[in-house]
Amino acid sequence: MRCLTTCEPPMLVKQKDADLTQLNSLGLTSHARFLLKASCLDEYLAARDFAQHHRLPLFPLGGGSNVILPSRLNAMVLQCLPTPVQWLPQEGQTQRLIVPAGYSWHQLVLETCARGLFGLENLALIPGHCGAAPVQNIGAYGAELAQTLEAVQVVWLQTGQQDWIDAKDCQLSYRDSRFKRDWKGHVLITALQLRLKTQAEVNLDYADLAQRLARSQADLGTAFTQRPLPEQVAQVVMQIRREKLPDPALLGNVGSYFKNPRVSQAQAQQLKQDWPDLPVYPDGDQVKLAAGWLIDQCGFKGQRLGAFAVHDQQALVLTHLGGGQREGLLDLEQQIQAEVWRRFAVQLAREPEWVEAG
Repeated sequence: MRCLTTCEPPMLVKQKDADLTQLNSLGLTSHARFLLKASCLDEYLAARDFAQHHRLPLFPLGGGSNVILPSRLNAMVLQCLPTPVQWLPQEGQTQRLIVPAGYSWHQLVLETCARGLFGLENLALIPGHCGAAPVQNIGAYGAELAQTLEAVQVVWLQTGQQDWIDAKDCQLSYRDSRFKRDWKGHVLITALQLRLKTQAEVNLDYADLAQRLARSQADLGTAFTQRPLPEQVAQVVMQIRREKLPDPALLGNVGSYFKNPRVSQAQAQQLKQDWPDLPVYPDGDQVKLAAGWLIDQCGFKGQRLGAFAVHDQQALVLTHLGGGQREGLLDLEQQIQAEVWRRFAVQLAREPEWVEAG
């Protein structure tokens, strides 16, 4: 049975003029009017009432891995604290589970893989909390949250009503959902219901993942024709990500800074004629291009502008070297967008959320 935990009485952890510098993976210096931490329905509603009393917007903040914060945030920031995962009764080869919003996404992937469950292995080492996962429909190496998400538990902020929303009603697409559009500011995500499998075919659409997994199995003396375990896939994904992406704990970043752009098939065909090495991926009636490749071809890899730089291993990642404000990051972003447009006539769109000061 799906449920939302309650507690009595509300015991909110409040912090005034809260320092968010360590709560965003870019490491930007930022302060909020208030920071509240909550773990159950009563506390979520108390946080909502607290924000309304002070006439402040309620801003949910998870792991801070996909936001660009202002130096001053005139808002009541709410963090959902982690509570235990609820494992529902297994039905045949299907295992359903309810995951609280404050739970670490990567920790969830490790735990499900350790249980031999398929579905999340390609999404290993994605930073952040589970509550943020459906907002942009997180994805990596050919997999997306939409493939395993059944429902999202929310609190409607206007009424205080708790509700479960079917995944199909969330309009999940490439790095997008209704949580970024018409539901933004109206709901607080409090839990996810996922559907995983005890037996499944792993997703090896990305050649690098398939090749490395084959080598890994060969090293273990396991034939590649044998179905790999989810733990094996997750370990290879983690290896690839660690080679290509900087650790936010050591170098401020939000992972992929730009979305992979979608273009018409006709435009993609023309680009391939001019640039035969351009990686392209069929995506319905359109074609998805590799944003990192476009940026690299423009000569930005390893380039620095003030306190920000393009990572020298992955041009899709912009890094904060310390001491910068987000206006400097915006300058670098716009320079990259302008040059990619000039050279390829392709518009790059930012992936992380630019948070308004309020």
